[in-house]
Amino acid sequence: MSSIERQSSKAATTSFSYKIGVFGVVLLLLWIGIFKFTPTEAAEIEPLVLNHPLMGWLYSVLSVQGVSNLIGISEIIVGVGLAYSFISPKAGVLFGAISSVLSIVTLSFLITTPDTWKMVDGIPTTSFFLVKDILFLAVSLRIVEHNKKFLS
Repeated sequence: MSSIERQSSKAATTSFSYKIGVFGVVLLLLWIGIFKFTPTEAAEIEPLVLNHPLMGWLYSVLSVQGVSNLIGISEIIVGVGLAYSFISPKAGVLFGAISSVLSIVTLSFLITTPDTWKMVDGIPTTSFFLVKDILFLAVSLRIVEHNKKFLS
């Protein structure tokens, strides 16, 4: 099967719900990535990144805004890569995997950042900004699974 036939077959077998899920993750990654270039978001994510054992060192090399910009660029690149997955199954597998790692790192902030969990009216709560990555992880893994079948 040629590359063009495979892409045509992929488009025909891709469900509407899958497309909506990927679009949602792409939209939010681009939106959040762009927001990382603001001083407000740079200050908001500083405690998360600073307390992370694999990322805290970035502040010894870059400024608070520089670290936020780097993360923002990463999110934008992943968002564009996931959008490209509609055309390229290879991009789908690669960027789906990268997006999965990005989601796992974001979810790890729930463990590595002090005072992330709070009790409100007897219910444990945390930042919904972090919890959204459970859904991002599910969609990212689905992108990998979906695109792998087109690479044989």
